[in-house]
Amino acid sequence: MDFSTLNWLAVIVSALAFFALGAIWYNPKFLGTMWMKETGLTSDDTRKANVVKTFGLTLLFSFIMALNLALMLNSPEIDAAKGAMYGFFAGFGWAAMSIFILGQFEFRSTRYMLINGGYLTVGFTLMGLILGAWK
Repeated sequence: MDFSTLNWLAVIVSALAFFALGAIWYNPKFLGTMWMKETGLTSDDTRKANVVKTFGLTLLFSFIMALNLALMLNSPEIDAAKGAMYGFFAGFGWAAMSIFILGQFEFRSTRYMLINGGYLTVGFTLMGLILGAWK
C-alpha cells in the first residue's frame, strides 16, 4: 500500500463527485421524496438536522471511501473502464448487498434498499471511473 503514488486530487474529486451525486440522488425532484417516505422522515425532521455536522461528516466519509477505493485501484493497469468496473463491484457487491442484509433485519422496504443501494452502486462506479481515468 503506497500512499505516495496516489493521485490525491483524483481522490478529492471522486469524493466530491460522490457527495454531489448524493445531493442529486436524494433531492426531492429525484428520489428524495420517495426516500423520505420510505424512512418515515418529514421535511420538518430534515430541517431540524445539524446541517454543518451532517454534511461535514458526509464529506469526510466520502473522502475515506474514495481513499479506500483509490488504494485498491492503485495499479498502472487500472484504466477508466477497469476502475468503473471495480467501483461497480465494490458498490453493488459490498455496499449495496450490505444495505440489503441490514434491511432484512430492520424490516426495510425493498424500495428503501434499492434507493440506498442504488446510490452506493452508482457512486462507487463513478468514483472508480474517476480514479481509474485520472492517473
